[in-house]
Amino acid sequence: MSAPDDGAGLAVTGIGLVTPAGSGTAATWEGVCAGRGTAAPDPELAGLPVAFSCRVPGFDPRDLVPGPRPWQHDRATQFALAAAHEAVTAAELDPAARDAARIAVVLGSAAGGVGTYEDQCRKFTDSGPQAVSPLTLPAFLPNMAAGQVAIALGARGPVLHTSTACASGASAVALAALLLSSGTCDVAVAGGTDAMVTPLCATAFAQMKALSRRRDAPARASRPFDADRDGFVLGEGAGVLVLERAADAAARRAPVQAHLAGYGIAADAHHPVAPDPECRGLRLATAQALRSAGATASDVAHINAHGTGTPLNDRTEATALAQLFGPAGPSVTSAKGVLGHTMGASGAIEAALTALTVKHGHVPPTANFHHPDPDSPTLDLVTDAPRTQTIPLALSNSLGFGGHVTVLAFRPTT
Repeated sequence: MSAPDDGAGLAVTGIGLVTPAGSGTAATWEGVCAGRGTAAPDPELAGLPVAFSCRVPGFDPRDLVPGPRPWQHDRATQFALAAAHEAVTAAELDPAARDAARIAVVLGSAAGGVGTYEDQCRKFTDSGPQAVSPLTLPAFLPNMAAGQVAIALGARGPVLHTSTACASGASAVALAALLLSSGTCDVAVAGGTDAMVTPLCATAFAQMKALSRRRDAPARASRPFDADRDGFVLGEGAGVLVLERAADAAARRAPVQAHLAGYGIAADAHHPVAPDPECRGLRLATAQALRSAGATASDVAHINAHGTGTPLNDRTEATALAQLFGPAGPSVTSAKGVLGHTMGASGAIEAALTALTVKHGHVPPTANFHHPDPDSPTLDLVTDAPRTQTIPLALSNSLGFGGHVTVLAFRPTT
């Protein structure tokens, strides 16, 4: 799938972030640019094979989630509501003053309200049916984050949920772009959310040998592209972007953070959880994103890599980038060294970070990188400190279990 070329791209007029670096776009950007890992021992995971994670610090839904009863939502939905509120406010958008039927909401997640599901299963097992909350289904059904955001905004256009594992948030942004480019809506509130730092999810990933076991130094455990990487750190959060056609944004003099210039969506069709060693999905999605942006590989100055810190993903992604862009390729970073892997939210969070990178001309470093992998191609990896760089075009890569791949392309406003 590739976007129609409308000659102008789509404007990102608002960004909202809730991440392990903090609640709010400013806190997240500052934390990512500081390049310090956020992983810490997690009391809720005590006694499990891996007992540390990247949690959103100090998140109080009573302060950050609009509406009278924030407690009725799963944590993932609370994150989405907070991020959407920030994004719409930053876009200087009043949904009540717009045609509600022309506002779309597209949100992705890998697991929906899995925390609620686990909690209610324990109550059912321990205390019987009478202990199960009547709010269980509205809280844990995967579509409810999108539904609750639509309710909060009064949006009556397409309200959709995407689930492409760790590419879910990026897939939601791409689907929102398609709705805008086709004329189906005028405003799209798009992104991803997940709160999978739960005992069952943490145990399941640990049993797969996907998580880092660096218990002695959790903050240094997530090591994208480093020779000593041993898995990702489980994280949580949400990222939301407000997208509009560039001409519409200009007409209302909206603040524009960056332009979504194009996107590509493809699949490995290789293995349920392992990346394709020939990188066919990523290569195809990159080609589509460049074509829809009217660009070539030589135009790409920066890549926000998927960069999970797992041995197979990073080696495969590095190989694909070297093949696509050559030895003098673009600068590369991964936010997961700081934020951990926020699962279905990661693609949207990293899309927002890529938009901010092209806006500020400031590339955040890849945290915890110390030694190049001798078995991987050399990348121009930004490490240690942020890099000042003019970026005419940047890509954000997102990959997920099932072979899902989404690549988003961003340009600065000038």
